[in-house]
Amino acid sequence: MLKSFSLYLLSLTAVTAHAAQLTAQETRWLNAAAPVIAYAKAQQLPVDIIVQPQAGPNDVPLAMGYANGRCKMVLSMRGNPYAETILQNVAENERDVLIEAMAAHELGHCWRIVQGSWHALPAGFTEAGNEHAGDPALVELSKQQRETRREEGFADLVALAWIQRSRPADYGRVHAWIQSVRDAQPHNHGSHDTRAWLKLAPSGHVFSAGRTPFEQVVPLWRTGLLQD
Repeated sequence: MLKSFSLYLLSLTAVTAHAAQLTAQETRWLNAAAPVIAYAKAQQLPVDIIVQPQAGPNDVPLAMGYANGRCKMVLSMRGNPYAETILQNVAENERDVLIEAMAAHELGHCWRIVQGSWHALPAGFTEAGNEHAGDPALVELSKQQRETRREEGFADLVALAWIQRSRPADYGRVHAWIQSVRDAQPHNHGSHDTRAWLKLAPSGHVFSAGRTPFEQVVPLWRTGLLQD
């Protein structure tokens, strides 16, 4: 869900024309994400680029939303301390490939939404067991975390499949960085604990060739579901 902020909405073909309105940081992130954005257009995925003039207190620098039948790739850089720290331990000349991977991750979310599969298990999978808690809200929270974790696992695999496709020499470094980000987050099956999927893709050779990154990751994603 997109927050009701005043937004700069850029079409996929109008980013350059709006460059004067963008900060240097926003321009760099959009340039790094450009191959992913171009691929989205080629695949006819309904993606708009949105740049927030002011980030909210809990916004991440790059996120995907969905409204009115279209995916919204949202940059929330201005006034966002996380935009400065997320890559602070990465060498300047190594940051663009990680931004590209983040954009591919978000595109994985878009693909799932457009396919009508958001938070849905693939055919042949069903929820096993019943959770119980004195507070029904805790059961619902656990369910939401589980659904989010599965989507994050899918998107992390898409990011890796994309890098294997576009910049295979950087695969190991990107995988290690994503792993470090996930390792730094709460464990015990938190909503962004995608380690069950990351361990299945230590090398880009695990992804089959000749298909879209979204299709390439489905077999691994299904395997990870069994271990989640």
